Amino acid sequence: MQTILGANGQIAVELAKELNRAHTADLRLVSRSPRAVNDADSVVSADLLDAEQTHRAVNGSDVVYFTAGLPADTALWERQFPTMLANALEASRAAGARFAYFDNTYMYPQDDRLQTEDTPFAPVGRKGRVRAEMASMVLREMDRGDIPVLIARAPEFYGPGRTQSFTNALVIDRIRAGRRPLVPVRDDRLRTLIWTPDASRGLAMLGNSDDAYGQTWHLPVDEDRPTYRELVSMADEVFGRRGGYTVIPKWMLSSAGVLSAQVRELRELLPRYQHDNRFDSRRFAARFPEFSATGYRQGLELIRDEGR
Repeated sequence: MQTILGANGQIAVELAKELNRAHTADLRLVSRSPRAVNDADSVVSADLLDAEQTHRAVNGSDVVYFTAGLPADTALWERQFPTMLANALEASRAAGARFAYFDNTYMYPQDDRLQTEDTPFAPVGRKGRVRAEMASMVLREMDRGDIPVLIARAPEFYGPGRTQSFTNALVIDRIRAGRRPLVPVRDDRLRTLIWTPDASRGLAMLGNSDDAYGQTWHLPVDEDRPTYRELVSMADEVFGRRGGYTVIPKWMLSSAGVLSAQVRELRELLPRYQHDNRFDSRRFAARFPEFSATGYRQGLELIRDEGR
């Protein structure tokens, strides 16, 4: 049996679909209010802040995927995320289960260097420090060697459904709604975005590959890295829109009361939008040459068709 902890988010939903399609129908979905994705899914309600509930939810698992998310609230992250992860690791160790940790890039330097699996942690801001602490916890578990452990890391999302990211909220969703897109900070810097179903599909492949454990992996991305200027132009063509866009400077995004509370909570990430963002997934491509990452135009077309 394979278990997904934090089973209601976009990554977890796509992961459940992919695991059922390509790997196993014996799935357990765990969250406070879990919902089945596939007909055969088992659902278990558990609070990952409670060690006993987490142990019960994980018991009997062969593979555990940690995909839990929290609202973009810094204090909440600091209070809850490390505890949730510690409970999940302890429960997986007790169950003798393999552990696949879904991670992001918040702990990486926010500059223009090429991001590889060996990029050192240099977090900017409190959220980055929480994610660095969590990744370090998983790396220590990996070194401990009691259970097989892997890290699967993704850059900023874009995608269908309830995908949450700067790019979806400020660019794609606004174009879909017939509104003028807003570009954060710069329109001329390269951006690496991951199509959320690709992230989940890659995570499923790693979790079901024995030789993937004991390593950190960058999940597969399209290496074409458009600028926001190019991405908006591409989206205009796909959605049949004519019009420009507005570049929102860093000072405005950093100001209290501008845009949504979610954007204000993510302002510590704004330095990354001043630089080229180059996330390298060639290690994954070399291990899984059959995997074809979704191109940006194809992804935008899928979002358009979903809306129809």
